[in-house]
Amino acid sequence: MQYNTPLKIKNTASLDVISLTQKLIQFNTVNPPGNESGIAKFVGRLLTENGFDVKYHVFTEGRLHVIAEKGLSEKVSPIVLSGHFDTVPLGAKKWSVEPYSGKVIDDKLFGRGSSDMKGGLASMVCAAIQVFKEGLPKGGVRLILTSAEELGCQGMVQLSETYNNFGSASAIVIGEPTSNIPAIGHKGALYLNASATGITAHSSMPELGDNAIYKVARAISKIEKFKFDAEIDPLLGFPTANVGKIQGGINLNSVPDYAEFSIDMRLTGKINHKKLIKKLRYDLGDEISLEILVDLQAVRTDETNPFVQLVYNICKYNKEKGPVSLPYLTDGSVLQKLYNGTPTIILGPGQSNMAHQTNEYCFTDKIIQAVEIYKNIIIKNGELN
Repeated sequence: MQYNTPLKIKNTASLDVISLTQKLIQFNTVNPPGNESGIAKFVGRLLTENGFDVKYHVFTEGRLHVIAEKGLSEKVSPIVLSGHFDTVPLGAKKWSVEPYSGKVIDDKLFGRGSSDMKGGLASMVCAAIQVFKEGLPKGGVRLILTSAEELGCQGMVQLSETYNNFGSASAIVIGEPTSNIPAIGHKGALYLNASATGITAHSSMPELGDNAIYKVARAISKIEKFKFDAEIDPLLGFPTANVGKIQGGINLNSVPDYAEFSIDMRLTGKINHKKLIKKLRYDLGDEISLEILVDLQAVRTDETNPFVQLVYNICKYNKEKGPVSLPYLTDGSVLQKLYNGTPTIILGPGQSNMAHQTNEYCFTDKIIQAVEIYKNIIIKNGELN
């Protein structure tokens, strides 16, 4: 079976979430460079037409965040629904479907961002619109939709530092891909750039130079063997480290006077980031300089929290399986801290194993199901408060 849903977005309670997902996929928001202004304005207009108070906040030129609110009360804090507009690049491997078509084949909606996370974004927008057509949820809804998430939540970090009207929140839902299974936490992240300098010389006389690549090589070996000295986190497991990129030198027959590499550490709640950075500087020594690119804490909410139990019940999650955590980073790292530890759930229709993949897809039934899940969460969270 193969079909395409018409891309007619109507200002009605029957807003078609599949059509909306397809429309969002048609915006090329690959980061870099992002170019999220078009999709942000499209979503912003749709929300404005449906009675939301919409504000745009600039990340950089051509890149916007959207903050949309409706039904807010002075007595009860709103629920926050959050997602991001940007996607990763297509990759080197050729796609078998057009990556910006949003084509549906055998109940799978294909396209870059379908799982990560335009399916979740569309479901949140549709749920937020529809829930007000069926009643007035207590406390209301705040949507925080960001640019520049994919390279370390840079957009949300910038928004948290420059926007001054976040208000309060009763709960937070991050629409990242979980196949509609609620997750109550994920690891934090420390991204570092490590570099070394030297003295250039002709390669036939290396004794006259100081080889920066050798310094970097010694440092990478230390990272490979690095011990965190951390006990296991019951929810998040053990911390990890990975060197993902290295570069240095300018030509074959010169001693390189500069080299650098990246360090990606995924950290649990058992790690003190400041102490870890101090230990890294000591272990790598004076010949290596460290630049902090991203420093975000882990996300976690106690499984016994009433909001978590509410979401478990709505999702019909089997509690005997135990709590779910995620290996990847989300904007929840910034939002949970911003809202002073407010209970935070990561929950979206996408499949995590499809994120960043060639021929990325999301099951259409998961997207449709997510709308009902989000609506129920909005309504019943209001009743909790």
